[in-house]
Amino acid sequence: MPHAFRSGVFALAVVLLCVGAPVSVRAQIPSELLDTPPDSLLADFIRSMPGEGLALEGAVERALEQSPEARAARARLEEAIGRVRREKGTFDPEIFAGIELRDDETPSASVFAGADILESQTTTTSVGARTRLTLGTELEARVQSEKSESNNALASLDPQYVTTGQIDVRQPLLRGFGPATRGALSAAEHQLEAERLREQQSRRAVRAETERAYWELHAAERDFAVQQLVSEQADLVLEQARLRAEAGIIGPNQVANARVFVSQQRLALLDREEALGAASDRLVELTGLRPTAGRNLRTLDSPPSDQDVFRGVPTTGMGTEAEPFVEQAVQYNLEVRAAQHDLYAFEELVSAAKWDALPQLDLVGSIGGNGLSGTGQTVIFGADTLRTSADGGAGDALRQSLGLDHPVWSIGLELNIPLGLREGRGARDERRAAATQQAETARQIQLAKESEVRDALRRLLHGQERLELAREGVDAASEQIRIGLIEFENGRTTAFELVRLGADFAVSQQELSRALVRTATARADLERLVDGLNPAGSGEDE
Repeated sequence: MPHAFRSGVFALAVVLLCVGAPVSVRAQIPSELLDTPPDSLLADFIRSMPGEGLALEGAVERALEQSPEARAARARLEEAIGRVRREKGTFDPEIFAGIELRDDETPSASVFAGADILESQTTTTSVGARTRLTLGTELEARVQSEKSESNNALASLDPQYVTTGQIDVRQPLLRGFGPATRGALSAAEHQLEAERLREQQSRRAVRAETERAYWELHAAERDFAVQQLVSEQADLVLEQARLRAEAGIIGPNQVANARVFVSQQRLALLDREEALGAASDRLVELTGLRPTAGRNLRTLDSPPSDQDVFRGVPTTGMGTEAEPFVEQAVQYNLEVRAAQHDLYAFEELVSAAKWDALPQLDLVGSIGGNGLSGTGQTVIFGADTLRTSADGGAGDALRQSLGLDHPVWSIGLELNIPLGLREGRGARDERRAAATQQAETARQIQLAKESEVRDALRRLLHGQERLELAREGVDAASEQIRIGLIEFENGRTTAFELVRLGADFAVSQQELSRALVRTATARADLERLVDGLNPAGSGEDE
């Protein structure tokens, strides 16, 4: 047998048949390869592939930093925070102050006025505070002072200070009461909680999507490596078939079969190379990394082999044992909880609209005091000379008003009934319909998440069995090739049969890759769906 073919057979035996090879075959392999673990040579080939290595956690961190989805969710959360701050601001106390200067000239025909043109200067100042309570109560406390000066001879005080201190109260009894006043704030608070949960869920979704892309790249690397090895061995078999045909040992049909298989494998290799590039590009898109032109990203981690990492996850089938886990997982799912808070927000608006659909009936009242002071002036009226006893400054007038020396109070009701009440009732009906739609949306999300949890749990529970079956298929394909090599050396099989066995081995390796990815992505999906891997606790990502 030519040396080139012996080298090809040896390479095929070493690279493709090291898993599960019996002792009789291993005896032909050099002693330094006897301790090689299963799939280690394939792993060495993958590690030797060109590209820029990337660990899983590094990929996830990069994806979380630059993900448009995560950034948009964060922006929506900040928007909700601003909305709550704005709604709370409607209940913040407010202080006010004002000053007004006024100068009047009024013609006078009175002989007692002391002037043909009466001149007066008035300075009015006001200061106070107002607030609105969550029951709809409007409170306002103010002090207003007026200083007036005049050339009127009949003015007893010049300047004159008049001060009024008063507290006004308005309490809605129907429209605008309680829930109607606080409805917008309560709804905003529930929307804030919903956006906070969605922001956490978006981070989990990005993590799960990145893990999925990472393991798909890992599978693409395995598939490319296996296809590369099969293509190389197909070339060696074709060379040997040609040599045997030239020697008259086999017919030209076997050479043609080998050529067909070589072309098929080279085409498949191009497909695998394109799939590898696409998988790398997908991870580049998620992480924002830019490898050197012409190079791909490469995975440095391998999918985890154990599946029991979720506390409370059933380890057997999908029967009644899984029901409590599914129900609890759905109950604590972040998207389900966010939808429920959206529903609470609508319900708060409905409650507010019920009150706003009523007529407006307000209880109004006030209590306060007046004060009067000024500089007393002598007034000559006919034969009488008069002087007022109210003599003082602005502070005296202020003390009188605040001390309720001259009290004033009022109380009453104000009723406002829009004919038909269509505006308030229409808003109420509109919000009721919106709340009903949101309730159905929340129910739809809950049903969808229940299906997703069941699917991810089923894939995870079947993952270990799937991996064992796939590995068994790889071992069986390896054994077939081992036997085929022996028969081919002894002339009892054709090159076509040998290369077909190589194709079967490639398919079995691809099945193993898919099993690895399917199990790993099931784990990632369940992590995305289940709150903190343990639905019994909060476990929220901050």
